[in-house]
Amino acid sequence: MAEPTAAADRGGLAEGRAAYRRRDWPQAYDRLSAADARAPLPAEDTEHLATAAYLVGHEETAFAAWERAWLAFRAEGATGRAVRCAFWLGLTLALLGEHSRAGGWFSRAGRLLEESGADCVERGYLLVPSGVQALGTGDFDRARTTCADVERIAARFGDPDLTAFGTLGQGQALIGSGDVVRGTALLDEAMVGVTAGEVSPVTAGIVYCAVILACRDAFDVRRATEWTAALSRWCDGQPGLKPYRGQCLVHRSEVMQMRGAWSDALAEVREACAHMADRDSDPALGMAQYQRGELLRLRGEFAHAEEAYRQAERWGCPPQPGLALLRLAQGRTADADAAVRRVAAQAEGDRVRRARILAAYVDILLATGDTSGAREAADELGKAADDLGPPYLRAVAAGADGTVLLAERDASGAWEALNAARALWQELRVPYEAARVGVSMAEACALLGDHDTAGLELDAARTVFEELGAAPDLARLRARSERAARPPLPGGLTSREAQVLRLVAGGAGNREIAATLVISEKTVARHLSNMFTKLGVSSRAAATAYAYEHGLTR
Repeated sequence: MAEPTAAADRGGLAEGRAAYRRRDWPQAYDRLSAADARAPLPAEDTEHLATAAYLVGHEETAFAAWERAWLAFRAEGATGRAVRCAFWLGLTLALLGEHSRAGGWFSRAGRLLEESGADCVERGYLLVPSGVQALGTGDFDRARTTCADVERIAARFGDPDLTAFGTLGQGQALIGSGDVVRGTALLDEAMVGVTAGEVSPVTAGIVYCAVILACRDAFDVRRATEWTAALSRWCDGQPGLKPYRGQCLVHRSEVMQMRGAWSDALAEVREACAHMADRDSDPALGMAQYQRGELLRLRGEFAHAEEAYRQAERWGCPPQPGLALLRLAQGRTADADAAVRRVAAQAEGDRVRRARILAAYVDILLATGDTSGAREAADELGKAADDLGPPYLRAVAAGADGTVLLAERDASGAWEALNAARALWQELRVPYEAARVGVSMAEACALLGDHDTAGLELDAARTVFEELGAAPDLARLRARSERAARPPLPGGLTSREAQVLRLVAGGAGNREIAATLVISEKTVARHLSNMFTKLGVSSRAAATAYAYEHGLTR
């Protein structure tokens, strides 16, 4: 390592080097930057400045420093070190969606390495982009072969960072080809190397982000949660470290949301939006806005949620099914119904994407009175859960089955399905979903005449909703209590069906009813069909007579 000049040392180079060694990244960045401003740093220190800048979130400074380090190492004839700088430039740019710049640096590095003829570990690093490309195109056999080559080169040179990339890529390829068990085992192996401190912080952030994304795609909430906690502990020992970037911040926010830390989740996703605000190319910006919309919707901030969904659409992330659920919460059932049916149809053939939509699909169809359609969706979700297997998806499927059974008036069957769903949510430590299931269990208990248990379930759910700040759910519980205080409607009619009956008795046709209630004519027809069945009538005239007989026209 070159000795610092007197001017550079006065700028804090020695302090910067010491801070870098102890992984105090803000201090390393400040001191190395100050030294660099006084006199150009040696190549290795410039590379360290790039790393420190990246780890504290100053990406453009990092890119400029890596470029300078590339030039300096080339001038010194240190081909391997130059190639390594070009690799980090290319990889970090690619993660931000700047694929043309990334490709240019990978190409320059490859040409330099071929010209030198050097047999060095960097040959393994330059295979990583090929493995990533193969994963992106779904060529999992090629990805696995390439990443196995990466791991062999890493073993030959004893390079932990490269080992982590090779192991990670093979795990991703196995999961992509359907071998989830062996694939996730390799992801765990790569993450152990991270939390054991064997790999560099830049590699640690990249590996973690890839692992949490793979867990999300496999509905593996438990594994994503465990590794998020483990990496957070690892980061705590490194002041100022920001190893997470766009998409990774979004998925961390999702994990926080599931664990009931809604305020932290919102702060995380807001940080992601702010971090990416000046990077139109970052593909994760739309995802961040969608996640922000989800949290705001659950908190009842509907206007802000709608704006977030619109921003998600603007940046290329479909705003569904969140926007459809927002419309449902706003009482715009027809809009919710039309939107969720469209996106569900578009997801045909994509089992993972469709599974993410079906739970919302069930809720919205039940709200429109389409119990048979909701039953078909719940059965499809159950089959997906059986085939794919993760507890998260099984909990979603059991909850959907239970709510449909409630609509079908099978209280005993509903309670069993809902109880299974809640047990899974509690095992996964997802309090909001467990509380939502508890509300449905209260309804099943009430139908079975067990009003004491129903009250206990509602009290428990109310406590969770209050702790989370789930304003819409609390409003629904209040409305439920008010309805319970009123005498039940005759014939088992719902309040919406009673509204439809009142309008029918007043002589309104389906179109007029739809306009009055702001629902579709198709939904009106479903309500009429359900109502005729409950009342045992077969015509509008007979339904009108029933309404007058039971005082439902007022």
